Formats: sequence, C-alpha cells, structure tokens
Amino acid sequence: MHSFHYHDGRLQCEKVDLEKLAETHGTPLYVYSSATILDHYRRLDAAMAGLDHQICFAVKSNSNLAVLHLLALEGSGFDIVSGGELFRVLNAGGQAGKCTFAGVGKTTDEIEYGLRHGIYSFNVESEAELQHISDVAHRLGTRAPVAIRVNPNVEAGTHKYISTGKSENKFGIDIERIREVYAAAAQLPGIQLRGIQMHIGSQITKSTPFAQAVEKMLPLVSELQRDYALEFFSIGGGLGIVYHDSIPAGDAAWWAKDDSSAITIEEYAQAVVPLLQTLPLKIIFEPGRLIVGNAGVLLTQALYVKQGGKKKFVIADAGMNDLIRPALYQGYHEVVPLREPTTDHSEAIDLVGPVCESGDFFAQDRLVAPLEAGSYVALMSAGAYGFVMASNYNSRPRPAEILVNQAVASVVRRRESLDDLILGETLS
Repeated sequence: MHSFHYHDGRLQCEKVDLEKLAETHGTPLYVYSSATILDHYRRLDAAMAGLDHQICFAVKSNSNLAVLHLLALEGSGFDIVSGGELFRVLNAGGQAGKCTFAGVGKTTDEIEYGLRHGIYSFNVESEAELQHISDVAHRLGTRAPVAIRVNPNVEAGTHKYISTGKSENKFGIDIERIREVYAAAAQLPGIQLRGIQMHIGSQITKSTPFAQAVEKMLPLVSELQRDYALEFFSIGGGLGIVYHDSIPAGDAAWWAKDDSSAITIEEYAQAVVPLLQTLPLKIIFEPGRLIVGNAGVLLTQALYVKQGGKKKFVIADAGMNDLIRPALYQGYHEVVPLREPTTDHSEAIDLVGPVCESGDFFAQDRLVAPLEAGSYVALMSAGAYGFVMASNYNSRPRPAEILVNQAVASVVRRRESLDDLILGETLS
C-alpha cells in the first residue's frame, strides 16, 4: 500500500501534486510519503503484537535524517552497518541502545564508536571479527554485547546479489559451527553474549523461506538461550515489496493494487509468529525495503525522444548515478506519467539516462503511454536503495529529496550544486 494516486488526472503524493513539485524543485527529484512509511511500520508492529519484539529499521535502505526521525518518533530501533549510519541515527533522534550493528568489515574506530555510545548489539559475522571486538572492548575496559550471525543455508529465492543466507555467501557463520563459536565467545574477556541473529536475503516474496529458516534455527536458538542466557533472536528482514502494477486507476482509491508475486505483512506474520511464540526471547525484526520501498518515487523529465534503427529511446534527465538498481540488480521500476493517460494506447520504448554507459537505463522495451520531450514521469517504488546508492558519477550533482506530510512538502535534502562536487579537493 502507498499514498501515490491520480487525482483529477494528475499524480499526487498524499495531497501534493507531483508535477508542481518537479516544476518548483527541478528534476531528478526523490519524493517520499510520510503516511506510507508510518502505515508500513505500524502494520508490521501490529502484526507482531503477540511477541516481545523490536523493529530495527535497516538504515542502509534509506538514511535520510527526516525519514529516520519519523521512525525514531514511532519508537523504532535501527539496523546499522557503519559508524556513519550510527552517526545519522543519533543526529535523527534515535537511540544507540536500540541499534544492532551488522556488517562483515567493522573497523576499530567503528567498534569503539558503537561501544562509547552504548550500542545494543554487534551482529558478529566471523570468528576473526569476534576476537577483534573482544580485544577492542577489553582495551576500553568494557564488554561488547554481541549476537553471532548464523548462516542457516536456506535458499531465499531472490537475486544472487541480495541473497545472504547460503553457505557460499560472505555473511555469517555456518550453522554447523555455531555451537563451538558460542563456546569460544563465552571465554573471551571483552564479549557479552546477548543474542543470536540471522538474515537470509532481501526482496523475498514468499513466506516459505522465512518459515523454513526459523524452523531450522529454533532448536539451536533454544539450546543457546539456555546455555548463555541470551536476550534476543533477530530474524533479520528481507520481506519483498510490490514493484509491478502499483498505481490504481481513477480517484477512488489511494492504495496500491495487490501484486500476486508479493506476500503481505499479515501473511508474513502468520508464517513466523506462531513459530517464534515458543521462544522466551525478544524477537528483533530488521526491515528496510518493506518500510520505505513503496514510499518513494524518483521524478524525472524527458529531455529528448530518439528513434533508433530498431528501438525508440526516451532520454531522461535522471541517470544510473541517481538510481542504480536497474543497472546493478536488473531491478524493475514502474514508469508512470505524472499526467494520467487518457487512452490505453502505449508504445515500446527504452527509458534511458544521460550517463555515458550502456547500462544507464530504467526500462527496456517497456510498453508505456506515449512520452514527448518535456514529459514528466515517476519511477515508482524508489524509496529503498535509491538515493542511498546515488553517486556523482559523470560529475553529476545528486538530487534533492522531499518528504510529504499530507499537503506539506518539505525539502529534507537540498539538491547538490556544482560547488559541492569539488568540496574537499585541492589542486596540489
């Protein structure tokens, strides 16, 4: 569900006209819906009401301070993967004591930073990292709270770049070795064993992999909880979202149509909550895309229309440096005109950007309503892994970001200027 819909033939975010935003603030332009973010967070929180639980939003999916602040006010914790993300959370009003710190390559400075601010738990990804965290904490005269990340070797059925729970992935420790790793960790002077964690991948659209992973972990979690008095079990995130057919027709409905390829929050809860209720532990969820993915769009304007020998190209002012998912993951984003088409006529186009790479495209051979130079379109479902993965490639300033709350649109990150491109650089 999301708050993007046509009203009087014009695409709106909540009560704000997107074409007016594009004209006022320029394009490319990211726009986020507060109502959608809060709706998704609250629905997940309600679905897990039968558990002692904490939602820790995955900051890597969208790290804008205003988005983090919105979630912090709801009581959200945060799943972070760098010291920079912890810095963002603290500046957004979040609490380090509600943060889980993941990632396979934590540096000494990041470990010290997390310890000094009272991080809730480090999710440990290797035995070498475990030893290093212990050494750092012992040197500081404290003990680091940790959870060992277990690799349950479950097939998530997602893109190979975002699968994390198989034995060939770089994340976590194989489930067969976890008992000996916990036994070794218990002897380290700088370690406090606080929990156990897993995460099998991202954009998972069926409930079966989640249930299989939890079922596989239950005996192990119960055993380790008894042996080491663990406080929590984190089952990660990864719940997929709707990327296709996301805009309803007409003015009657503000929510997105169902996509049969994606499970709902409620179906996810039905699959995992009964299993988790058997554990006397706090259950931590670490969603990112689920909360913000459908809450954001990238607005772009067509610059030129080019008829090639075999294809028709629409060249937009947004590029792969603004939204890299199609080039990196073959990610799909629906192309929606900001003015509602008045006929069913469509044509096959490649929607491409201005970056000097053949991989700079948003859609290939896509049937869309006819576009002409000057037309505005929205790339839907761009709230997760959009701006956070943007770059200055080709020396292109990054877009502005807008957060909408009903009829109010606030600039929550200004558009970068040319001067911003060379900040920190010198001639010698």
